[in-house]
Amino acid sequence: MTHRPTEPAGDSATPLRSAELVARLEGRIVGRLVLGERPAIVGSDPSCDLPIDHPTVSRRHLEVSLGRGGVQVNDLGSTNGTRYLGAQVAEALVPLGAALLLGSAELRVQAPAPQGEVGWGRLRTRSPVMARAMERLGRVAASDSTVLLEGETGTGKEVAARSVHESSARRAGPFEIVDCGALAPALAGSELFGHVRGAFTGADRDREGAFERAASGTLLLDEIGELPLELQPLLLRALESREIRRVGDGRYRPMDARIVAATHRDLRAESTAGRFREDLWHRLSVVRVRLPPLRERPEDVPLLAQALLDSLGARAAGVALSPQTLAALQAHRWPGNVRELRNVIEAAVTLGEPEPSIEPPGTAGATAGDTAEAPEAREYREARRRALDLFERDFVTALLERCGGNVSRAAEEAGVARPYLHRLLKKHGVKSG
Repeated sequence: MTHRPTEPAGDSATPLRSAELVARLEGRIVGRLVLGERPAIVGSDPSCDLPIDHPTVSRRHLEVSLGRGGVQVNDLGSTNGTRYLGAQVAEALVPLGAALLLGSAELRVQAPAPQGEVGWGRLRTRSPVMARAMERLGRVAASDSTVLLEGETGTGKEVAARSVHESSARRAGPFEIVDCGALAPALAGSELFGHVRGAFTGADRDREGAFERAASGTLLLDEIGELPLELQPLLLRALESREIRRVGDGRYRPMDARIVAATHRDLRAESTAGRFREDLWHRLSVVRVRLPPLRERPEDVPLLAQALLDSLGARAAGVALSPQTLAALQAHRWPGNVRELRNVIEAAVTLGEPEPSIEPPGTAGATAGDTAEAPEAREYREARRRALDLFERDFVTALLERCGGNVSRAAEEAGVARPYLHRLLKKHGVKSG
């Protein structure tokens, strides 16, 4: 079920000691204010405690103060009003996590960021285990050493790789990505190393491969465990000799790219089983960094959920993260990690729900004959699934058409990993290229 923010418990509730107000216009943060004992005025006048420069916001639009069990908001006779959960309010006691609309501006009421939050590159965490991984990444980023990122699907390996690149001396160079799991065997060599004209049927011109395109920058070899065995010796030579040879060419060219590899597989076990070259495993694992799954860092769920909501910009206006919602999100095991959390947040926004919701623990595998679940709940979940499927199909079809059938460009434009986009295309029978 969808969790709506509940009304505070009244006079017996514990008074709040602080709260943070975050103002946004079209999804962009335009102001913050930590609310203390003194009431604060929000409006377009520069003299306000939290000024929001927009014509739909009145000069003195809203008064906000700490209350018992929530935050007291009083509209000051504004022209466009103050809306909460779709209704216009003159005054209300709202909980932390509430999202108010002041004309076209959004005002979120949230708990102040706790102590202990750390950031590096594009990564943020409140988890000690994730902080250790980030610290290790920070130390290796300044070097040119090869990095192997290990972790389950959806743990943020591509974000970590980008952060390594952007924190390195190569930050001004390109950041190139090759999804080894999506390489067509016949064209894998050309994609990685390039080809010369006439190398094979259809090769009507010389073409740079990913190693050359990443010159002076960083090359991410995503899902390196899926690389065909016959190409692994060529990759090993490129790493050891720092030179590559285009398909059909007789000469080697210097290679100047920093290599970051990522995998959800245990490459040591894969090499023992003969599915991955042991010498390549040793060459890739100069520095290994494991990104922990989300279930090992539940303290990061509220931080990530809010960041994902913010990334949707104006589309997410009015969607709230109440304490009840955050507690439900933290209790979930997240087998799909951050990617699954992103889907839940986006589904809530797409379906117009005031808050994200997830299935209660234990219902994911429920069958039609499971009498422990009410028929209305099954009907709601099925309708929600159908709506999300329709949205996904329409979204990926339009996205692929807009990008001329280029899956890599489509994934970059949508801000998703290519393996995930490939799975969506396959799921909905949408053909690429």
